[in-house]
Amino acid sequence: MSTFASTIPKIRDALQATFRSGLTRPLPWRQHQLYQLARMAQNERELICDALQKDLGKPKTEVLVSELGSIVERAVKSAKQLPEWAKTEYPDVPDRRKSWRPAIYKAPKGTVLIISPWNYPMVLSFQPLMGAIAAGCTAVLKPSELLPTFSQLLEEIVPKYLDPNAYRVVNGAVPETTKLLELQWDHIFYTGNGKVARIVASAAAKHLTPLTLELGGKSPVIIDSAYDIDLAAKRILWGKCNNAGQICVAPDYVLVQRDKQDELVNAFQKHYNAFFPKGALDSPLFGSIVSDSHYKRLTSLLSRTKGEVVLQGRTDAARRRLEPTIVKNVVDGDSLLEEEIFGPILPIVPVDSLQQAINFVNARSHPLVLYAFSENESLKQQLVSETQSGGIVFNDTFQQLAVSELPFTGVGESGYGYQFMKHTYDTFTQLRSSIDMPKGAEADLAKRYPPHSEEAVRALTAAVYKPIPASRL
Repeated sequence: MSTFASTIPKIRDALQATFRSGLTRPLPWRQHQLYQLARMAQNERELICDALQKDLGKPKTEVLVSELGSIVERAVKSAKQLPEWAKTEYPDVPDRRKSWRPAIYKAPKGTVLIISPWNYPMVLSFQPLMGAIAAGCTAVLKPSELLPTFSQLLEEIVPKYLDPNAYRVVNGAVPETTKLLELQWDHIFYTGNGKVARIVASAAAKHLTPLTLELGGKSPVIIDSAYDIDLAAKRILWGKCNNAGQICVAPDYVLVQRDKQDELVNAFQKHYNAFFPKGALDSPLFGSIVSDSHYKRLTSLLSRTKGEVVLQGRTDAARRRLEPTIVKNVVDGDSLLEEEIFGPILPIVPVDSLQQAINFVNARSHPLVLYAFSENESLKQQLVSETQSGGIVFNDTFQQLAVSELPFTGVGESGYGYQFMKHTYDTFTQLRSSIDMPKGAEADLAKRYPPHSEEAVRALTAAVYKPIPASRL
């Protein structure tokens, strides 16, 4: 059930009042909320799994591993590490300024808005919220309207575990989201696509609201011809099969040496048969496409490709089921290279050299992640130096999400801002600089007051004449 649009400003105002009251400031209170979040994910796991099965056809094991497990683990770790994160910092400064007591306080930004997508709704809703809680913010969580069962469940269970004076769920579609975006927030965290991100960014700009955009893009895979093709195929296919390819870090297309293309195709076929001996169409280990419109978009891309379909996935429109499909000999300008696929279709683009692969990637918008399979260290460094992406992952796919200590981010069209653990805490935290000038410093400060003697001018302007070291080029 949608939240009445007329009540949304009142919800925001109530959360602002809670923030101003100081309720969220004490660290023990924040830690309790984080532990409560972990308890919610743990205690309500069956209801959550059932809801995501109904809305997405998502396999239970996938939900437990990729969504609930990470929320429990990261919420608990965040609570334990919070006292260290929240410590006031005292930067190292020149001796003459130490008496000023320079400090950096960690201040919560205020009342924030989190808009989450449908594809990994638990982790992409509560991972940002985790950081907001840790930072001491109050928050509205707006889940996707494409998940009616899950979104309604959140509205019911979140207030049972988290303080409803500080954290609220707002449900609805475009009208409700529009109303939310009309309001002033102290930070907006949006996960989704670039088209909607531009709307969110425009709305945020009206209030000069800081923004985090976690988007997507076409994340390429580059395979070094000297690498184990069989192992590469296994790891790429596994990454593509997660949530039926409906994740922002899914391998989107593969760049491989032309003379290795057929070997790669054969390896994909081998591992597909191993993963799904009876095919993926009816497998409880393979998810469904989220909506009819998304299903039609994917089948339209396939119908228009000029590439050669070498692993033909079966389809079932009534159940929105689409098996993994591999297409080789895809060239620039093909339908499968028009936009982020966000589904279980994997095009293979043959190239004649590593440099051609790099040029192909660089001719497009910066991806969220670049995958590369190689054991050649100089080749790896070349990719680090000559490409841009939110992240770069060598010799695997998808698994980088398990490393909580690494910042997760995009660049350019794939978004900006950071998340995961302390990085999410930092997103919702203001670094508040401070000095505390002692009375005893007045003798040293005397030269700043006019009128200035020649000696005072020399002291005040000394930095202008500081020797500059010679460059070593």
